[in-house]
Amino acid sequence: MLEENIKTVRKRISKACKKIGRNVSDITLVAVSKTFPVKENLYAYESGQFVFGENKIRDLVLKSELFIESKFDEVKWHMIGHLQSNKAKHVVEHVDLFHCLDSLKLAKKLNEYSKKLDKVLEVLIQINSSREESKSGLLPEELTDFIFSLKGLDNIKVTGLMSIGMYNVDPEDSRDEFKFMKGLFDRTKSLKLPSNCEMIHLSMGMSNDLEVAIEEGADIVRVGTDIFGKRKV
Repeated sequence: MLEENIKTVRKRISKACKKIGRNVSDITLVAVSKTFPVKENLYAYESGQFVFGENKIRDLVLKSELFIESKFDEVKWHMIGHLQSNKAKHVVEHVDLFHCLDSLKLAKKLNEYSKKLDKVLEVLIQINSSREESKSGLLPEELTDFIFSLKGLDNIKVTGLMSIGMYNVDPEDSRDEFKFMKGLFDRTKSLKLPSNCEMIHLSMGMSNDLEVAIEEGADIVRVGTDIFGKRKV
């Protein structure tokens, strides 16, 4: 079942890319396995899925360590949930791409631990594009000043933006928000950015609206339910 789910999602990605003339190889599928046991990640790995996402750092640490012990070196781990600055060390140690940078305090902590480990951590800035009070992230108008506040934090590398859009039953209702995010991405890319910032990735779109997200410019989509099933409470 899980193998078929992955194939189905990849077919959807391929179809969306073909529709607008994008290369499917440019799209990264992040399989979001939150609340599911690590055995489900292993099944997905055996089906050719190598990029996984978690929204809780303790789950990511546990799962990534089990994969390291199994010498599955090609697996990449993305942290897609809000993070308290006192847990920054774990992100630096275990995460390949952190999607949810949303404060200078957290940026400084990530930079501090990255410097200690002599590495550069790749991060995305989270934007609250729907302006929902329940969601984390910067408001769009805060983005430019925030980026320039990161100047000199050379052990983190901002490589793009991430948003968790408003959930809509009809994926077409998400198009305007995705279009807005692509516009924000392009405007930011046109600026003379600090050396530790480059607009490369746009992470948006999930199970029900990934096609629209890809059509509007996403190169990273985060899919949980349509791969692993409904989340276990």
